[in-house]
Amino acid sequence: MEITSVNVRKFEKEGSQMKGIASVLIDDSFAVHDIRIIEGKNGLFIAMPSRKTAIGYRDIAHPINSDVRKKFEDAIFEAYNNAE
Repeated sequence: MEITSVNVRKFEKEGSQMKGIASVLIDDSFAVHDIRIIEGKNGLFIAMPSRKTAIGYRDIAHPINSDVRKKFEDAIFEAYNNAE
């Protein structure tokens, strides 16, 4: 699996921990939109797209293992740091 493109839209909203939204293109053939970039107690983290259900939130798309999650984090944080 190759992450071929990452687009990040940074924003600052007073009182919000959300710092941006990312879209990731995988192998030039599959896109994942609405990945949230959030400032937590230990720094930035990503939250995959989710949907509200009767019992809480459920991820719509997400990495299956820690290696793939790390690829997403590295690519998204690099794009975030380079975004204006």
